[in-house]
Amino acid sequence: MAAEGLAARAAAVGLLGAVLGEGRLMTQAVADPQGPLSGLPPGDRARAQRLTLAVLRHLEPADKVLEPHLRKAPPRMVRDALRLAVVEIAMGGAAHGAVNAAVEIVRRGKRTGHLAGLVNAVLRKVPEQPFEGLPPQRMPRWLRQPLVHAYGREVVAAMEAVQAGAPPLDLTVRDRAEAPEGVVLPTGSLRLEEKGQVSALAGYAAGGWWVQDAAATLAVRLLDPKPGERVLDLCAAPGGKTLQLAAAGAQVTALDLSEARMARLRENLARCALEAEVVVADALDWTPAKQFDAVLLDAPCSATGTIRRHPDLPFVKDGSEVAGLVALQAQLLDRALGMVRPGGRVVFCTCSLLPEEGEGQLASALARHPGLSVERVAMPGVEEAWWTDAGGLRLRPDHWAEAGGMDGFFMARLKGVL
Repeated sequence: MAAEGLAARAAAVGLLGAVLGEGRLMTQAVADPQGPLSGLPPGDRARAQRLTLAVLRHLEPADKVLEPHLRKAPPRMVRDALRLAVVEIAMGGAAHGAVNAAVEIVRRGKRTGHLAGLVNAVLRKVPEQPFEGLPPQRMPRWLRQPLVHAYGREVVAAMEAVQAGAPPLDLTVRDRAEAPEGVVLPTGSLRLEEKGQVSALAGYAAGGWWVQDAAATLAVRLLDPKPGERVLDLCAAPGGKTLQLAAAGAQVTALDLSEARMARLRENLARCALEAEVVVADALDWTPAKQFDAVLLDAPCSATGTIRRHPDLPFVKDGSEVAGLVALQAQLLDRALGMVRPGGRVVFCTCSLLPEEGEGQLASALARHPGLSVERVAMPGVEEAWWTDAGGLRLRPDHWAEAGGMDGFFMARLKGVL
């Protein structure tokens, strides 16, 4: 039997095994030349990734649907094939295709062939709307508990509802550049509901836009770069903010530790016909020849604000890295403050929902450096409720929930030098 879409579905089961069984990030599993996507044509690769992400967004509801029909836990690969079929049915896919594919994937497994009948029997009992009445996927306890404490249960539930949906695609578009049709958000980003292949979208080759979540764009707008200013983008890769800064006319130095990630930044600069000095170095060791007018620090963090786009993160991380990241962020912020001229400014941001990586960092920086002050900048589309009492900007996935939400971020603009 050669079921339609079988290769993509089998690869999706493999990707689920890499994430849930091996604790690997999706990006790692996708890039692995010997991984589940090896040898697949582009269309099947893309479909496998979409299916995997969908299962990760609905894993808990899928398990609740399957639980009454399984007397004992099947092997992981079998469970993942069952989960995939349930999620496909819930998404409105043809039940017979999803069921037949799951049965065939299990039948072809070296150690699972004898369970093909079980898979068929279980999936035949799944209703047409399997998730009806079930709550959305919940964040893991290590993350959910501090978020409930910080924002309340209703807000966290609203975040989870947004994270359960496939996110739209946001573009940052240069003035008068060709771009696909979409909705212009209040902050100026262009939002697309139907993505397709990004490189095939109108205006891609001409370099008039780049992919960048609407929330991420606000860090540069908070910095408010002026033409001709010398600006350092610290921890710059993959480079969306570097492109923003260069498009604003700033003289940009983009610094990051990763040569591989900076290669992509260079490619995007070339495609968009923008210029920046690209430096591969450790920000804690590198010293500029001259201080900058402004520094943008998008510090390494837990990335918990990006779960709507990266639903694998809760299954790979356990929160143990947060304390080390908080310490690193403080070091990097102090370095950034020392790299600006008197009267210059620093924007600190993290794509994290955890207060210790945002509001807490701001409070600690102000306590360490009494000469620092926080500046607010008027930005179109930014709602008053998003500003904290201390002057930082707290963005959450449930902001603009009806339009697809946004990434979670914290950002603050600081003035003063060490």
